[in-house]
Amino acid sequence: MKNHKESLENAPKFRYWKSQAEANGLKINGVKDFYIRYRHNGEVLFAMLEVDADTPEGDKIPPALFLKGHAVSVLVCLIDKETRQKFVVLVKQRRIADGSQTYEHPAGMVDASDAPDEVAARELGEEIGLTVSASELTKLNPRVWHPSTGTSDEGMHFFCLEKEMAREEIMAFHLQNMGNQSEFERITSVVATLPEAHKLITNVNGLLLHFLYLQHIGDYETMKLL
Repeated sequence: MKNHKESLENAPKFRYWKSQAEANGLKINGVKDFYIRYRHNGEVLFAMLEVDADTPEGDKIPPALFLKGHAVSVLVCLIDKETRQKFVVLVKQRRIADGSQTYEHPAGMVDASDAPDEVAARELGEEIGLTVSASELTKLNPRVWHPSTGTSDEGMHFFCLEKEMAREEIMAFHLQNMGNQSEFERITSVVATLPEAHKLITNVNGLLLHFLYLQHIGDYETMKLL
């Protein structure tokens, strides 16, 4: 039996974006959808839209909108019990930005009914095989931040996690094949020091996450190495 496809107007991420836009003064006259990507269960995942909207100042706002909704990203710091050396766990996968294999922190989409910290904990299990509870995570940004305000509604929630482990337990996360075939994911987990990770990552969210984490723990010496 086929899953019923959710209408754009009923999609929680669309309703949330529309309510926020109107609360901030936009008068939305119309929305055209050019492409909608659905989850396997029929929910709207992404949408390419053209928005006809007036600003409070009497202007037309630039119309292109890539509807994504909110997402989480988690810096996982594993600490060697003996040496106290710190390692982070990244995920490597091919991305459409330039077609290359990119290195990123574990991340995932947040549905309107989900708590960001619970999504973040779930993504760690799915993307790197680490089982944690939401209560173990630390939120690093006080409110949602938007990385691409000109063309997308995407909002980011940043978290960090520190766990002590034996070195062999830490290295067990290196080069593990992860991913979800139904969502076309081919993911490999990678263990690196934070300065090494900073050289590997080209995703702005990932680079920002390093500075947020180091500021949170007060490690300005490592920050100087980035």
